[in-house]
Amino acid sequence: MTNLPKTILPLEKEVEAAVQGQRELASLLSTKFETQRIDIFDKEDKPHRLVLPTSALRLLVDILGELALGNAVKVVPVHAELTSQEAADLLNVSRPHLVKMLEEGAIPFTKTGRHRRVRFSDLMAFKQRRDEQSQEAMEALVQQAQELGMGYDG
Repeated sequence: MTNLPKTILPLEKEVEAAVQGQRELASLLSTKFETQRIDIFDKEDKPHRLVLPTSALRLLVDILGELALGNAVKVVPVHAELTSQEAADLLNVSRPHLVKMLEEGAIPFTKTGRHRRVRFSDLMAFKQRRDEQSQEAMEALVQQAQELGMGYDG
């Protein structure tokens, strides 16, 4: 089980910094190097050089992109086990609805005593399938509307 931190939306200054930071960092990461050296300044304005994986900095670009949109961000390891409430929150559904989906077999889960646990990777695989099905349904509706001459031009 993982304890997800409380969700806090970014402040206006943080959003502005994220917009600028994402743009600048993304432009610097078109590289074949596996690591990057960056300088971080402490409270006395003294620089400290760090070596970080380029892949981690690319994740930071994604995080900054979400913050730039004013969204809160949580980092969850793919092997993490979530409570049913945490899983429901990530899918933006009620906990009873999630439990129903679990019991119907839509998402794999384990039970520890009376408590259900959902692996983050299983939850994200379900979400991806659900999103793909939603996209296919939307495309089918557009196709049908075009065939019926309802004014939807692809």
